[in-house]
Amino acid sequence: MRVFVTGAAGFIGSETAKELIAGGHQVIGLARSEENVRTLEQLGAQVHRGSLQDLESLKRGAKDADGVIHLAFIHDFTKFAENGAIDKAAIEAMGDVLAGTNKPFIVTSGTGLVAANVVVTEDMRRASSAHVPRVSEQAGLAYASRGVRAIAIRLPQVHGAPGKAGLISYLVELARQKGRAAYVGEGTERWAAAHRSDVARLYRLALEKGAADGIYHAVGEEGVPMREVIEVIGRALNVPVVSIGKEEAGDYYGPLAMFAGLDMPASSVLTQQRLGWTPDGIGLIADIGQPDYFKA
Repeated sequence: MRVFVTGAAGFIGSETAKELIAGGHQVIGLARSEENVRTLEQLGAQVHRGSLQDLESLKRGAKDADGVIHLAFIHDFTKFAENGAIDKAAIEAMGDVLAGTNKPFIVTSGTGLVAANVVVTEDMRRASSAHVPRVSEQAGLAYASRGVRAIAIRLPQVHGAPGKAGLISYLVELARQKGRAAYVGEGTERWAAAHRSDVARLYRLALEKGAADGIYHAVGEEGVPMREVIEVIGRALNVPVVSIGKEEAGDYYGPLAMFAGLDMPASSVLTQQRLGWTPDGIGLIADIGQPDYFKA
């Protein structure tokens, strides 16, 4: 299958591209820079020049492919609303081209903020919210009623390469800047996690076997306590680990304050049953606790 992949040169995308190529698929990766081009060429992928804001390039990539995996997103939380709008426009540009073809179209979402104070499952639908301007899931799955095998994969905190661990990477930078690593209250809130090799395998399986309007969870660990995560960061950076109150979260976390103190566990039981996916990568704490994982 010829698969157009946005974000193919990125942390998760490059691993997914390798997984797809090893599985016999041809990858056409979106490249917005010469660095992206080199990465894709090293992976053995075909290069498609363009960007998320170049909608015509996205349309051409989607039209010429047998399937699309949308992994790219501009991860600047100071411009979250703007970047959410860019993402939605990109999804709609590719979805319109795919309408009526029954081709697979996989968009990327997150397990967090789906529902509060429960273990999130695949059967729980994400509601639109003005507080969460990224609407990848809703925008992508809307094409299931327009003749597209539209699928959403929800990501937890994905780790598996030094310096990279989802939102945790931002927490590391905050701890560096502020000279302390902080959790809210007792730090008992849980964040789901997965190793990127497991995540990449799930994208391939969803492409090959995923159902239209299907939601799948790339979750290897249901919930890792935030205090354990922050303690690892403190040891890695040799900074104090402290507890802060909810009233302090805004000042400490800045644009990430919406996630501070939130309990965000998620299950992948249904995903494993439906796609035959078995995550077996190293756990989050063991992985990020390795020497130099967060080396500057």
